[in-house]
Amino acid sequence: MIETMQMRPINPESVPEATGGYHNALEVQTAGRMLFISGQIPQTRDGHVPASPEAQCRVVWDNIRAVLADAGMDVDNLVKVTTFLADRRHADVNTKVRNEVLGAHRPALTVIVTGIFDPEWIIEIEAIAVA
Repeated sequence: MIETMQMRPINPESVPEATGGYHNALEVQTAGRMLFISGQIPQTRDGHVPASPEAQCRVVWDNIRAVLADAGMDVDNLVKVTTFLADRRHADVNTKVRNEVLGAHRPALTVIVTGIFDPEWIIEIEAIAVA
């Protein structure tokens, strides 16, 4: 993480506990840059979409990490992640893969179960990072 950025988790005792690898809010103090990552899809550069939900989650996170790296950042710079799932039954695999990728880092997080643009996709993720 870049030294000029400080993140402070906000988890008031008066609201439900944030479970599943996130904080209720994340305060960011920075004099640096903000990166808004468009919805990343479970498709490789050559157009391949894996069949399994876990593989799709991993491709999406690979794409996010590539965007972050190109901007000189990594997952520790993420402050907000919004995940769109095609079906609630994919929530557990999404959480598993996300927690593996993020490790101990806990950005603000929202998961929405909704229709997704391509019926072959089970997941799409957009994010905000700061440096």
